[in-house]
Amino acid sequence: MNPKELFADDDAVSPVIGVILMVAITVILAAVIATFVLGLGDQVSNTSPQTSFSFDYDGGDQDLTIIHDGGENIDAGELRVTGANSTDEGAWSDSIGNSNYGADSVISAGNSLTVGVQSDQTVRVVWEPQEGGSSATLATWEGPDA
Repeated sequence: MNPKELFADDDAVSPVIGVILMVAITVILAAVIATFVLGLGDQVSNTSPQTSFSFDYDGGDQDLTIIHDGGENIDAGELRVTGANSTDEGAWSDSIGNSNYGADSVISAGNSLTVGVQSDQTVRVVWEPQEGGSSATLATWEGPDA
């Protein structure tokens, strides 16, 4: 056997690389199909809405007005206010503060909600999707004495 022939013989390189590529493509396709079959694809697209809220605090009346400044529209049933006085805390769709929003209402730019707060409280606007999954804090207000 001549050792020079071993170095010059490369007939098996192309078939080996071809088999490795075929296996890799099969594994990737199986992973993508399994993601959607098992329902994981729905959770991937379940991201929080991109919105901005502003707050206007009236220390005399101890009222905090939460204003949707812009961004995506959000169903009122998916928004919650936490950290306000116990009678005002809860779903945006409840008749809290001066709100007339129902669960089917859509909160868009310019809509506002007034809740009662103390100057040492922290209020959060939280998005909780109706399909379930992870919630997200969209905006936070800290009182002047918090």
